[in-house]
Amino acid sequence: MKYALITGASKGIGRAIAQELAARGVHVLLVARDRFLLEELAAELSARHKIDARYFALDLAGADAITQLYHWISEQQIQIHILVNNAGYGLSGPFESYTAAEHEEMMRVNMNVPVALTSVLLPQLKLNHPSYILNIVSSAAYQSVPGLSTYAASKAFMLSFSRGLRYELRKQGVSVTAVSPGSTDTGFAARAKVGQKGLKAAEKVNMTPEAVAGIAVNAMYGKKAEVITGFINQLGAFLVWLLPKKLAEKTAAGIYELD
Repeated sequence: MKYALITGASKGIGRAIAQELAARGVHVLLVARDRFLLEELAAELSARHKIDARYFALDLAGADAITQLYHWISEQQIQIHILVNNAGYGLSGPFESYTAAEHEEMMRVNMNVPVALTSVLLPQLKLNHPSYILNIVSSAAYQSVPGLSTYAASKAFMLSFSRGLRYELRKQGVSVTAVSPGSTDTGFAARAKVGQKGLKAAEKVNMTPEAVAGIAVNAMYGKKAEVITGFINQLGAFLVWLLPKKLAEKTAAGIYELD
């Protein structure tokens, strides 16, 4: 049997993508830190959709996390035909508010882990075609964001990586799609310690994880290159492209209360 591997699958968009895929009859391999939540979700998906749902509890920030996961997949003889790189988080506030180690850990989860996981699973994906790589990026990838400087840069990396990889694999049966959500009702803003102004702005344009997951999975199966979810986020990306960068950065700085 072939499986979809989903990182960050216990909550938010990752959980919703797992539910969306399972509803379409796809077997799933759920990866996240919280074993209890993974076990609960796997049982729910198996019972409701009659698919095989497995899980592997793992802190992806660990230095040998990808090695552990790949060895387990190999031992279980699991074949992957969909890779959803969803795990990630942000640090909000002035750059100097965090240590180098904190920035590096976030960058490792947001960038190094998806690249490493793609690297070790690509041989399987090429054998199990048609196959798909779905990278959950962010609307922050389209501009520099004072107050989310490292996070936005990490997402810009993932967007560029997705574009380049898509072209390389275009004739090898592996489709690569980058989906960039904006504000989503996942608690991201609160965990990233976004200020009250930013929280209020987010509440006005919030999408549900389920809505984002539906768009993402449809885009993946439609073999689209990249999608920004929600009209407001699409408009924002267009205005960032159109307007002077200094103005876009000043606007973002205001949202994150750096002005």
